Amino acid sequence: MNSAQADAYLRRIGAQHPAWPTSDVLRELQLRHLETVPFENLSIHLGEEIVLDENSLVDKLVGARRGGFCYELNGAFGALLGALGFDVTLLAARVYGDEGRLGIPYDHLALRVRTVDGGDWLADVGFGAHSHYPLAFGERGEQEDPGGTFRVVESGPDVAGVRGVGGLREGGDLDVVRNDKPQYRLEVRPRVLGDFVTGAWWHSTSPVSHFGRSLVCSRVTKDGGRITLSGRNFTVTTADGTKEVSELATDEEVLATYRERFGIELDEVPEVRKTRG
Repeated sequence: MNSAQADAYLRRIGAQHPAWPTSDVLRELQLRHLETVPFENLSIHLGEEIVLDENSLVDKLVGARRGGFCYELNGAFGALLGALGFDVTLLAARVYGDEGRLGIPYDHLALRVRTVDGGDWLADVGFGAHSHYPLAFGERGEQEDPGGTFRVVESGPDVAGVRGVGGLREGGDLDVVRNDKPQYRLEVRPRVLGDFVTGAWWHSTSPVSHFGRSLVCSRVTKDGGRITLSGRNFTVTTADGTKEVSELATDEEVLATYRERFGIELDEVPEVRKTRG
């Protein structure tokens, strides 16, 4: 990512160019990203190709002022952080599903970010409802965040009896836990963006993937809550977890909500695509 792209990206999220890549700067950038760039899977249902390279991601998130899902959001955010001087490592994760089952390899992309003031952080702007601020990578106790109570712990065996090998020093897997519920199992081996192409393709095309079965567009609000548009249901969640759901009756209302609440200009209302399976 060149300096002009980085400056445009910072303007997109309403942030100033930082003097140093510090932990405080990382915290601010992650929160601003969550408040301005939606987590959304609309491309899957609009027939838009998902391309995992830096220029394409910047064109989508910054040029077209869209959002994306984990591969796009964390892929782009990682590129921005690298351009600003942060030490960024892409990590692969498998998301916990029903009954503790883990998803496919390269199910999720997250970021390990090191800062000039000695910080070592797990940054994630692509997991929907998650931590608002980076989590301390090496901390094994509870970490309080507006998004919940989090822990980053060494993995135990999953329901199939498979466990990560060794601890952090040996490069073993870690579980990211929110409010006592495991969210995803994180590998600490460094990856590159191209490694996630197969995972993105699977989630874009498989009838089993929840991304192919539903529409979602969601972002954090300035007061610490969240707004979500799923199909025609618009949900406002306050910081204390109270939800108010309204159904949008017309296409015009849906398009206006995408535009006014998420900054996304669409020519047509997305509809869940039909999948084979």
